[in-house]
Amino acid sequence: MDARTSKHKNAPEHGDEARAQAEGISIKRDRLLASLTLIGGAGLLIALPFALRAGAEFFLPVTAALVIAIALVPMLEWFERRGVPSRIAAALCVLIFLVMAIFAIGSIVLPAVDWVALLPERLPKVRAALEPLLDLYKAFDRFVERILSQIVIAPDASRTVRIETPNSLSGLLTTSAPHVLIQLFFALLVIFFFLAGWTAMRKKTIVSRGSFEGALTTARVIQQVVDATSTYIGTITVINVTLGALTALILWQLGMDSPIMWGGIVAVLNYIPYLGPIASAGLLFIGGLMTFPDVWSAMLPPAIFVALHMVEANIITPMVVGKKLTINPLAILIALSFWAWVWGTTGALLAVPLLIIMKTVFAAAGTPDIAGFLFEEGTLTHVGEAEEKDEDEEPGQIGSQADSGGSVDRVGGVT
Repeated sequence: MDARTSKHKNAPEHGDEARAQAEGISIKRDRLLASLTLIGGAGLLIALPFALRAGAEFFLPVTAALVIAIALVPMLEWFERRGVPSRIAAALCVLIFLVMAIFAIGSIVLPAVDWVALLPERLPKVRAALEPLLDLYKAFDRFVERILSQIVIAPDASRTVRIETPNSLSGLLTTSAPHVLIQLFFALLVIFFFLAGWTAMRKKTIVSRGSFEGALTTARVIQQVVDATSTYIGTITVINVTLGALTALILWQLGMDSPIMWGGIVAVLNYIPYLGPIASAGLLFIGGLMTFPDVWSAMLPPAIFVALHMVEANIITPMVVGKKLTINPLAILIALSFWAWVWGTTGALLAVPLLIIMKTVFAAAGTPDIAGFLFEEGTLTHVGEAEEKDEDEEPGQIGSQADSGGSVDRVGGVT
């Protein structure tokens, strides 16, 4: 009896020890998974930019086509709700986009070719207008050379510098045009097949989830990505077209040649945050020098554009977009710098839509919790869901969000 009694007394102690060992093993396993996840994520982040840059001929048209296709999904769904078959609706969306793109490119490229042809003829006029600035620059350059000649050793005469002449514009267009046309055709095919299979693909993705909660989360994330991307691109497009139209109208009143071209340049470059307006002002100044007789008159077009842009950037855009898609300016600058380095000007145009898509997905799926790995447990944190719960707990907010586009305000938790 004593042996049995002692055995029963020791049983709970052994159970506690086994439970403690199991918990210790579970913690070690979680830490190992967290470390592997963070190491794999860090390696992916390091390798991905170089892979995207090296494979730009494939990744760039595919990414641009997917972003455009996601922005066209609301138009596709509008056609489908009216009984149009998916393939015909996709073809109509591609056709409408193609017509708008051809009109925009034609209104910019064709007049730009004429301006480039007039450049040799108007170059003396530009030089005469810039004569005071050139004299100031020459005086400063002579001053710098005089200072450097006293402190810098003369360069080695054996060194030679080779200056290669750039290729001609016609040769560049001849060699690059077929490649660009193939990429554009490939991108249009991606847009069409993405839109044609969008409804079936979304349904299959949601139904294939193993639980109702997983299906609901998948449907919510898909809808959030579509709403956020289409809302941003659509709203910014309307704002940029309006800004370009006002700029073209004012330039036409000033007597500047090809005002539609300048309005189109302003509208396109305004898609690039911060750097686009600076480039537009510089190009307008060059165009003013080729049109007006002096520097002060040439500064009038960029000054007018800067004034319009200040009103648009500080009043119109925050009022229209700010409540729906507020993005951290630092995140915009980092995304702009990254995608411009990877894919050049096209990457800069895609920077903000890609940032919105990634923030929307991360807000729903969770972001890497580096602080939790270092000091606690876990690898992902669901910031977006917490924000949504906080918004839902506020009294009187649900109805107002539903009435004022609150579904888009929640889209992706883009804060």
